[in-house]
Parts: sequence; structure tokens; C-alpha cells
Amino acid sequence: MGAIREHEPVLPILALFSRYEPAIEWGIATAASAWGEVLLRSEPFAFDDTEYYAGTMGTGLRKVLVAFERLFDPAELPERKHRANAWESSYAEAHPHDAPRPLNLDPGYLTLAKFVLATTKDRQHRLYIGQGIFAECTLYYHRGAWRDWPWTYPDYRRDEYHAFFEEARAKYRELRNSQDRA
Repeated sequence: MGAIREHEPVLPILALFSRYEPAIEWGIATAASAWGEVLLRSEPFAFDDTEYYAGTMGTGLRKVLVAFERLFDPAELPERKHRANAWESSYAEAHPHDAPRPLNLDPGYLTLAKFVLATTKDRQHRLYIGQGIFAECTLYYHRGAWRDWPWTYPDYRRDEYHAFFEEARAKYRELRNSQDRA
């Protein structure tokens, strides 16, 4: 029988997309106030691999990936998804735009082996983790590189996303090592 043990803390990641730059900045600031300082932030990526969000968010969407400095227990992922959804609603109510959903926030986490996203949508490859939330292993790390699954969203397959996750993985390793020495 294997020994049961707690999971080591993971690196918080937030994917934000919108066509409104102030919405993205608001989302980053709001998350940082709750989840700790920004450790790493990507440049904005064009988010044009799908038209799924056009009806609620419009076109010309940009996505930013952010890693936060304060590691967390991955069991908290459902709560983080609920918070992110509440922040989306809060922003939409306080900042009217043309689109009914001006901001999308997708929390997840990174380990040395994988990148996991939280979602409210069930599919055959997603696991229920409680509170109405599912988890998807979106990318995995193998033989020195980030790899896709058949279900990986098209944007997460891009080299520039993998470069962000490679840098985030290195920073995560540094954080873990510094905590081990403390």
C-alpha cells in the first residue's frame, strides 16, 4: 500500500482574456491582492483560435498569462475558480462594456510535471474536484518540454505559451528550493 501524504504547494496561474485592456489590468490587480505578488506575466497573445466567445465577449480578444508568487494547496482550486467567477461578475457590473462578458478569468496551477486548469464544464477527460468544478490537465512536461494532449486548447499548443510555462516552471523550482532552505 502506498503512503498517503499531502501534495506539495503548487504555482498559481491565471489566464485572463478580454478585448478591453483595462479589464485585464483590473483582473491582474484583483487576483494579486488575493493571491500574492505577480511572479511572471506574459505579453498579450492574440486569442483568435476559436470563435466560441464571440457572442458574449466580442472579437479582437487578447490573452495574458500570469503566475503568482504565493504557492497554494491544489485542493483549493475549486475555491479559486469560484472567486475568479465572482470577480468576472463584479467587473462586468462595475464596468459596463459593449460585451456582456467583458472579462474571462481561468485559474489553474503548475507543478514540475503538469499545468492544470479549472473549469465548470464537464467532459470525458476532466475530473470532478468538488463545488461544481472540474480540473483538466492541459499540458504535461516530458523529456525537457511541454507537451499537448489531444484535448489541449489550440492556444495552449502554441510555442509562445510553452515558453511562458517553461519560464514559470523554472521560477516555481526556485521558489520550492528557497522554501526548502528556509
